[in-house]
Amino acid sequence: MSVHKTAIIGLGAIGMGMAQSAHVAGLQTVGMDINPTAMESLAASGAGVAETPAKAAAGVDSLAVVVVNAAQTETVLFGDNGAADTLPKGAVVLGCATVPADTCRQIAARVEERGLHYLDSPISGGAAKAASGELTVMASGTAVAFDRAKPFLDATSETVFDLGREAGQGSTMKMVNQLLAGVHIATAMEAVALGLKAGLNAQSIYDVITRAAGNSWMFENRVPRVIASDYQPKSAAGIFTKDLGIVLSEAERLGLELPLARTALSRYRAAADMGLKGEDDAAVIKVYAAAAGIDLPEPVN
Repeated sequence: MSVHKTAIIGLGAIGMGMAQSAHVAGLQTVGMDINPTAMESLAASGAGVAETPAKAAAGVDSLAVVVVNAAQTETVLFGDNGAADTLPKGAVVLGCATVPADTCRQIAARVEERGLHYLDSPISGGAAKAASGELTVMASGTAVAFDRAKPFLDATSETVFDLGREAGQGSTMKMVNQLLAGVHIATAMEAVALGLKAGLNAQSIYDVITRAAGNSWMFENRVPRVIASDYQPKSAAGIFTKDLGIVLSEAERLGLELPLARTALSRYRAAADMGLKGEDDAAVIKVYAAAAGIDLPEPVN
């Protein structure tokens, strides 16, 4: 049996981990990103790199598009030097960005018109899970798309949820996840801000809450970044202005009011207005700190 050939377009924190996991698992792996430093880092691990999506896609069995939004996904696939022009017939495209379900279906149709397969496959788990090949994938698509993507999914994920035979169901589930994730992060930062303003120590807040009923995965994952004053973006705050925007747009279409999601979105927009869009999403706490005069933990030397 020939070695599965895969390409990953988008070598941010998640895409880099996925590319490295695929390479470690023995897949013939090539990556591409507009950031030359990311390309150099992947090449240093022994995987291949390519200058354009078209060059990365040539001859592969699977192509994972791990970018931020729908516009970037479409550019990677259908723009100048786009991957769709060079993918072999029968290859599978995995769309990993968080996008509206209708947009996902439109992209899938364009891909399938070219004799390719499309797997709606948004991901969750963060950079650490990506690096260890233990992501959660919320996938939907044809049985053939799942079959063609299986070697890549096996190499990069711990859990793959099969959500149906039509593209869009995976993106819908990711939308639900992002509502929870965005609200949980904002709530975690609000709770820490309250504790700090009331005179508690940030480390003590973390130690107690992570062993109490108020804990959440996001609290446990994000608050250490506040304690360390580490706002280098593992997941940028600006992502949630997009993702919660998707949530609220779909809710409006469905006639459903989501007051908690709307309030959380206001916190991320406030962070963006403060110039924090490119910082880690834990930087939402700076919105509270600025408004209430809270002294946040200083970096540890």
